[in-house]
Amino acid sequence: MNTFKKTVLTSSLLTFSNFYLAQTRDSIPQKVMAYVAEKFPLARDFNVEFTQLTPYKFSSKLHGADLPENKVNNFSQVKLSSNINLIRTKKWILSTTLNYRYTSVDTENSISDYAKNNDFHYHSETLSFTYFSKLFNKTTVFSANFSIDGSEQHFERMRGMVTGTMILKANPKTKMSVGLVGIIDPSSQVPVIPTFTYEHTFNNGWIADIILPKRVLIKRNIFENGRISFGTEMDNTSFYIYDADKKYEYRQLEINSGAMYEQKIGSFIGTLKTGIRAVPNARIFEKNESFKDYFFEASPKPSFYFNIGISYNPFGKRKN
Repeated sequence: MNTFKKTVLTSSLLTFSNFYLAQTRDSIPQKVMAYVAEKFPLARDFNVEFTQLTPYKFSSKLHGADLPENKVNNFSQVKLSSNINLIRTKKWILSTTLNYRYTSVDTENSISDYAKNNDFHYHSETLSFTYFSKLFNKTTVFSANFSIDGSEQHFERMRGMVTGTMILKANPKTKMSVGLVGIIDPSSQVPVIPTFTYEHTFNNGWIADIILPKRVLIKRNIFENGRISFGTEMDNTSFYIYDADKKYEYRQLEINSGAMYEQKIGSFIGTLKTGIRAVPNARIFEKNESFKDYFFEASPKPSFYFNIGISYNPFGKRKN
């Protein structure tokens, strides 16, 4: 399903855009400062998290033929990420984003020629340029980034993205923006994607937090430095598979619905998440093909997930 590719790239871009905003409080116009004033920034300077799923069954097809129902006995992940400003001025920022993901999957039965016990390493590195300007008298953020990804064996794909995000409203109660994402990737099926963000604080203290198509949350600050959230977030898992002289890519779209609690202690933020994960599609295809040209497709049943993480934000604004 081509929606997977679209969602993954859009989610990544939204994360980068929020990072750019969150890291430039003292060098951009006041409206942007109001837009990003946040005790719990969306993107963290340094972040580590662990995810564990309960066992789940899945049906699958290989070259269009049904395979016997299978089961994932264990699915766990470790993710590390870092967002660093390299150069920052009043009008533009040069930054880098580094990501590493370790995925361990244990299936009950082997899938074709692939071993049933698999450990996969995936990394990506991004160099980004962001420029702050005005468009139709509205503060607008333009950005362009170049990224490369791969495994522990090889660098594999190069991608580019450009975006324009216009801040329509930014005050202590309501923040809203619209934007467009342009994707520079031969395997992409959708070259341009619209984006929309909306955050509103209600009189009772609850906050609506919408970043389309990445997430829809309702959240509330509790205690002195805590926050609880309920809703749905989209994520993805992807990695490369090597078989003789051929290279394949595995991708799955993930919809996580549940609860999240965050606690801030100085420059550290601890996070706990739990709920139900649904995977609309999971596919394997040759690296030089696109997501729609797959030869293996799986349809997993929903499962429960548990995620724990900690981030360190020495470059962010400290609030206690």
